[in-house]
Amino acid sequence: MNTISKALAHIKGNLTQVIPETLPLRICRDLGHPFRKRTLTPTVTTYLFLQQILHGNNACSELRHLAKIDFTDSAYCQARARLSFGYFHRLLRAVTGRCYADDDFDPRTRWKGHRLFLMDGSSFSMPDTPELQEMFGQPDAQAAGCGFPSAHLLVLFDAYNGYLLRAIASPYRTHDMAKAALTHSALSPNDLLMGDRAFCSFAHLALCRQRHLHALFRAHQKTIIDFRPHRPFARPGSKAPAGMARSRYVKRLGKHDQVVEYFKPAKRPDWMTAEEYERLPETLLVRELRIAVQEPGCRVQQITLVTTLLDAKRYSKRALARLYATRWQVETNLRHLKQTLKMDVLRCETFVGVMKELQAFAVVYNLVRRVMVQAARRQQVKPDRISFVDALRWLRHAEPGEELRDLIVNPERPGRAQPRARKRRGKPYKLLTKPREKLRETLFKQPKAA
Repeated sequence: MNTISKALAHIKGNLTQVIPETLPLRICRDLGHPFRKRTLTPTVTTYLFLQQILHGNNACSELRHLAKIDFTDSAYCQARARLSFGYFHRLLRAVTGRCYADDDFDPRTRWKGHRLFLMDGSSFSMPDTPELQEMFGQPDAQAAGCGFPSAHLLVLFDAYNGYLLRAIASPYRTHDMAKAALTHSALSPNDLLMGDRAFCSFAHLALCRQRHLHALFRAHQKTIIDFRPHRPFARPGSKAPAGMARSRYVKRLGKHDQVVEYFKPAKRPDWMTAEEYERLPETLLVRELRIAVQEPGCRVQQITLVTTLLDAKRYSKRALARLYATRWQVETNLRHLKQTLKMDVLRCETFVGVMKELQAFAVVYNLVRRVMVQAARRQQVKPDRISFVDALRWLRHAEPGEELRDLIVNPERPGRAQPRARKRRGKPYKLLTKPREKLRETLFKQPKAA
């Protein structure tokens, strides 16, 4: 077997540009985590964990062959357990900060002076253990003992660079809006937050303005929007007739483009405390605009948006329409995170382990995105044009100090649409509708063939 120094040089690869060997030790000292000299130090364990994810989240038993260090699976799991969730949380913050250090003031990363961020909800699965079932639950369509625990995932991406700033896991039956306010700590005043209709509520819009953020959301499907000038509206506390808007008309900015006044609902949302809701203003001025979708292959023909950007001269309707079209990039980012990096099914069997594994995936994702940003700057294209898979492969196999080579640039294919269907057929096995133990008993009780 190699010596520890040679093995460390092998497993750290090109990660030291963002994660120097002293960073894990400094985080441990800041958190007061004691450690001693051993084979699997915090530094070695961190590099092993990241390399494990880079190589497809492979089994722990494969790591000793990858690292060329003699250790057992149990020793590696114990070493990971010694690193707390706070350690991985700080590691993600440090890596993200180093990624931003090079290009945070690049004007190309901004839209009309605003940094852009994308928010969305998703989910991931994990092993079927009693602890994870109790903490996260599983989809209602799966009977007890026949499914796997699933978690609700809320993510916040940088719209230009694609960096993952927040990844928050919650029980499966959690609304997207329940943890949305926790992502605001990653934002700065004047930032612009984009999301789908799940995030468009009075409380969230008012909270964004209270924190000097701007918002651009698709209007919630239950919100009645009427573009008639000076139309009637339901006053606060009164029962609205069917089809009557609850917002007060203020100003017309153009066809299907207006400024209205939203009123604070009497009922507080469950995700806010009474004190937080009390601090929100009683009214809020927002802009409503409706956009006709003429892109072939799109499922909808028009989209209604709600935004806090009220200046129609600086933020034209057409510019906002083009901007919101970029929101769909969040789906591609989630596909990279869950399918390419294989985060759709985590391996840890405890709640703390799942939370730490999620943060480690976010670290690896940002390391790959940093490679894409560097390649994009060198090859004079936008970062999302660089192949995520090619950047992942380069980072996986790069030697320490190796210079970044030209990566694959994906072609621009505007108007491209694909059916939401699979060509490759699945295996014709029945779904598990009863616990495996009961089905196994049934098999043993079957009469033997004569």
